[in-house]
Amino acid sequence: MSYPLTLRFKVLAIARQLSVLDSSGHLLMYAKQKAFKLKEAITIYADEEQTRPIYRIAADRIIDFSATYEISDAQGGYMGAVRQKGMQSLWRSRYEVVRGSDVVFTATEENPWSKVANSWFEGIPIVGVLSGYVFHPRYIVSASGGETVVRAEKKPAFFESVFEVERLPVPLSADDERLLIIAAVTMLLLERRRG
Repeated sequence: MSYPLTLRFKVLAIARQLSVLDSSGHLLMYAKQKAFKLKEAITIYADEEQTRPIYRIAADRIIDFSATYEISDAQGGYMGAVRQKGMQSLWRSRYEVVRGSDVVFTATEENPWSKVANSWFEGIPIVGVLSGYVFHPRYIVSASGGETVVRAEKKPAFFESVFEVERLPVPLSADDERLLIIAAVTMLLLERRRG
């Protein structure tokens, strides 16, 4: 996988759509969330035509406050889960990426004021369309040892939200890196919904 990865969210769509591209522009993942679902269930595909499912993400409850999102591969094999840290996430978003009962990664928002300002600015009629050029929330993902392994930052864009995901040179196993990327995608999908 060649970094940085680019995550593109279509803003002017009823259902949230996400494309994940590598540094050469090759499509790695595509997701189109169903609108108006009570319980979050997302299928990630290898193609935009949605013919080759590669991952499934399912919430453990209807209300997503402190929800756990289980990640499985296309065959239903458990890969891990992303847990939102409810009360701790009210101000600064905080997630744990777990495998079984072990916390493998922790994801946090670097500057919560940026997200607050971005959400507020988006709500202003007409001018809010320019919010993608003004405020840029950033997130970091750290390994269980504390070292930062991924940094995700919102980039300037018009009519879509674009995040760039940069992988830092910390050694990881292939399974951990695969879990890390799908967990980062899950977290950004959830954060995009929150504002």
